[in-house]
Amino acid sequence: MQSTWPRTLWLVRHGQSAGNVARDAAESQGLAVIDISWRDIDVPLSDLGVEQSMAVGDWFAKLPAEAQPEVILCSPYVRAMETARLVVEHGGLSDERGRFRVDERLREKEFGILDRLTKFGIQQKHPELDEQRSHVGKFYFRPPGGESWCDVILRLRSLLEMVTREYADKRVLVVAHQVIVNCMRYLLEHMDEKAILDIDRQGDVPNCAITSYRAERRNEEDTVLQLDLVNFLAPLREARTPITNEPDAPTAARP
Repeated sequence: MQSTWPRTLWLVRHGQSAGNVARDAAESQGLAVIDISWRDIDVPLSDLGVEQSMAVGDWFAKLPAEAQPEVILCSPYVRAMETARLVVEHGGLSDERGRFRVDERLREKEFGILDRLTKFGIQQKHPELDEQRSHVGKFYFRPPGGESWCDVILRLRSLLEMVTREYADKRVLVVAHQVIVNCMRYLLEHMDEKAILDIDRQGDVPNCAITSYRAERRNEEDTVLQLDLVNFLAPLREARTPITNEPDAPTAARP
């Protein structure tokens, strides 16, 4: 019986973005608002983010052809699409029609009214929301006009249904965002709120880190995805490319 899961599934966070750099600058200066003019969807990679993405592509290029990604699913946000294109180009991967698919369900978590605000900015401009978020926790808290982690998970359930339907037994690479990586792990590893937030508290998903799963058959009728790599950074280390552990903007205190 053929598996409904991909043979291999890679989850990659985009390379460092100009937004990551601007957020760091705003935080270090104690500013309330991140000084960036782009819409979140339009924020590009930083120069370092380009280097990180190329390093990941070079790593995929070293894999045997029969172990390389066959399908690339990507967030529509510019920083993710730039990362994916660089990985495809430097990995020598096929970008033929149908193999590279942009899917809005992989977009960044929407921050709503908190967009472009630093931790200080949230506390200063929306103290009641900051208190509510601390009380409810980031998993269930939904800022006005934005999403909770549960909202993201709901759309990712739909995405995974598509993946099992259309890409069973394929090698699939997903390029997206930090919250997407964590929420995909929540679904694929059957976690609860405490488990995924414990992982989140340990630190941010590094830019261009690779988390991967491999299909394993338990018996003739049962195939599962087994966690293989978690925040794998050897491609960046091999290329001597700086590693960045930076949260997506806006940021807020961890619960």
